This record gives sequence, C-alpha cells and structure tokens, in this order.
Amino acid sequence: MKTAYLLKGYNFLFFGLLALFIPFLPVYLGQQGLSTSEIGLIIGTGGFVTLIAQLLWGFISDKTKTIRIVMLILVSCTAVFGYFLFSVDSFLLLIIFALFVYFFLMPLDPLTESMNFTVSETAGISYGSVRTYGALGYAVLSLIAGYTMDHFGMSSVSILFVVLGILSFGIIWLMPEVQASTKPVTIAGLKQVLTNKEMLLFLGLVFISSVPARMNDTFLGIHILTLGGDTSLVGMAFFLSATSEIVIFALSFWWLRKGKELEIITIATFFYFLRFFASAFVSSPILLTLLQILQMLTFPVFYTAAIQYLYQIMPKEWRATGQTVLALLFFGLSGIIASYAGGYLYKGFGGNTFYFTISAMSFLGVLFGVFLIIRKHKAR
Repeated sequence: MKTAYLLKGYNFLFFGLLALFIPFLPVYLGQQGLSTSEIGLIIGTGGFVTLIAQLLWGFISDKTKTIRIVMLILVSCTAVFGYFLFSVDSFLLLIIFALFVYFFLMPLDPLTESMNFTVSETAGISYGSVRTYGALGYAVLSLIAGYTMDHFGMSSVSILFVVLGILSFGIIWLMPEVQASTKPVTIAGLKQVLTNKEMLLFLGLVFISSVPARMNDTFLGIHILTLGGDTSLVGMAFFLSATSEIVIFALSFWWLRKGKELEIITIATFFYFLRFFASAFVSSPILLTLLQILQMLTFPVFYTAAIQYLYQIMPKEWRATGQTVLALLFFGLSGIIASYAGGYLYKGFGGNTFYFTISAMSFLGVLFGVFLIIRKHKAR
C-alpha cells in the first residue's frame, strides 16, 4: 500500500508538470511575440521529438525491465530544461529548450500510465483511484501557474518547474521497481502486435479522435487571450477542465465496463464534438472558460477506456510499449498535425472557424467509432 500512496503523490506532481508545459507553453511563446503559425511550428516540431523520444524511452524501459530508473533520468532533465525554457526570450533558445523538454517530459506520460496500471492491478485498487491524483495535480498547478504568471511575470513558471521536478525525483527514488513482465522482448513480438487488424483499427480511432482534442489543448489559452482574457483566466480554464476529470476518474470502477470500451470511446468523442461546436459560438472568455467543465465527459472517459482496451489486446511483455504507442498517437503524431495545421488555421481564419473545423473532425471520429461498434457486433 505504501507504493500506491507514493504513486498517487507522484501522479499529482507529474501531471502538475504537464500543466505547466502543455497549456502555458503556447501562451508563453505568444507573449514573447511569436505568431500562432510560429507557435504551431514549434509545438508541431515538438510532436516529432515526442514521437521519437517516446519510442526510444519506451523501448529502453521494456528492454531493461525498469521503469523507475528511466523515470528518474527523465524527470531530472525535465526540471533542468524546463527552468531554462521559461527563463529565456531568444527565439532560437526558446526552440532548443522547448524541444529538450518535449524529449524528456513527454515520454514520462506513457511510463507513468504503465506504472499506474501495473501497481493498480498488484494492489487490487482501481486505475481511476490513482489517476484521480493526476487530474488533481493538473488542476491545482494550472490555477497556480495562471495566477503566478499574471502577478509575477511569465518567467516565474521556471521556479515551479524546478520545485515539482525535485519533489517528483524524491518520490520516484523512494518507490520500488515495478516490472510489467519477465517475458523476453523481441522485435518480432512488436511486429506481431502492430500487424493485428483489431489493434490497427483501434489506433486509427484514437488518432482520428485525438487530433482535434490536441488542437484545442494547444490553442485554447491563445483563444482566451484573443477574446480578452488574461493568463489567470487561462489557468482557471485548465483548472476547471482538470477538476471536472477527478470525479470521473475516481468513479471509473463504476462506469467502465469490460467489453464496452469502443462504445464508451465513441460516446466521449461525441461529447468532444459538442464541446468544440459550442466553443465556436462563444465570444466571452469567461463563458469559454466555464465551457471547459465539459472535459469531464471527454478526455477522462476516452483515455481510461482506451487504456483498458489496449491492455486487453496487448501482450503483457509489451505493456509499456503499448502505452507508449497510445501516448504517441494521442500526444505525438496527433500533436504534430494539430500544431502545424491548427496554427495556420487559427491565424488564417480565426477562432470561430478553428472550432467549427475541429468539431467536424470530432464528428468524423464519432462516425468511425460507430463503424467499429457495428463491425464488432457483426463479428459475434
């Protein structure tokens, strides 16, 4: 049980780090004078780095049978480069340090989720009860970062990066090693997994649905500022978004049903569509902020069901890599398209067209999800 408590504390801190980076990097870059297309270019390139880094570190973790040591390395480097990222204003240095943070921070997500799932199974507790603390950390640090940047300047986030990094390192250091499997890892095994038709269709659904979600995550803060809000309101938006996830994660043992994952993912994608469609009509930054409460019906439902489904169809020795593939699609490949296309779309056509477009993309995800559900029932 001690490991479970440590893991909950680590989830709070790690997702707090994500809260400093994902929502506020675009805001920080915008305050440094970069256009939305330039911001999209940097974040899109970060997606390429994420793709490579998650594959690399996930493979290293599986091959060496250690998650803990890899996480210690990653969180240390994240703290260092995160500090420098939010301390410079040179365009070249912003790009360099941002890409370093992408390389070390983003691979922590699949490794963390792999550890969450493994420890939850071992301790006999629900995955959602652990992940709830991640949502809480994201919420609290989003709020703190927003007000800190508003009152002490944009670069004040650099100190928060160091503090969270040090605390995260300390907790990981106290945790025992978690091994997902003792079976040998082979390239042939990975190839067999990735050529499975059901797996590929599922990953296609994840990809289609995650692109508009990532576009919103990247440009929501910028849109709030465009509508007349400030950084404290940006922090409040992500605070409400993450806070709304807490109850859903905590009650996942009640609503998450084995065998119904595709249906649940499709329902969550439908609520993504409704959320983005409504955002297209909003002209008040306060109303747009309040609208983020709908997050409770989208990301936590989508991601929890996706993880459960993936872990059912993924061989045990490839769980860390399987989680990496899911995160790679949700934060890597989708992030590349979302950032490049989203930046030019927002700059060229404005926020309303931007949200109409991503709502249409989400609706395509709904249609594909319905297709997979029908296909599943016909196969029975």
